[in-house]
Amino acid sequence: MTGDEPFITAVKPLVDAMGGEMVPPDEAGPEDVVLAWEGVDVVAVRLPQLADSLDHILAAMERRQGRPLADLDRKAKQELVRTLEARGAFAVRHGVETVAGALGVSRFTVYNYLNREKGA
Repeated sequence: MTGDEPFITAVKPLVDAMGGEMVPPDEAGPEDVVLAWEGVDVVAVRLPQLADSLDHILAAMERRQGRPLADLDRKAKQELVRTLEARGAFAVRHGVETVAGALGVSRFTVYNYLNREKGA
């Protein structure tokens, strides 16, 4: 996609943030979301698989922090786990393991962070 179209330029940051891919509408598959503007199909968005989305979310969080997530202090890791839980990260198969790996902690620690939040 060239991005010359103002609508495409407008939606690109959202598509990038969720780890999607923009394709021409005539190449859309049954799982793609076709976006129309003023009655004309402009672009199709190919959504990532949930597991890929989690990796994309973790990479974006790491970029936002400016350092590896494993280097964050405990309080920051707990906050990150709360944010990820709100975004549904732990509904993804192996979500806890994926997050634990990114944070440099054990699965048990992630579960402790989750339980701490529920107890608060």
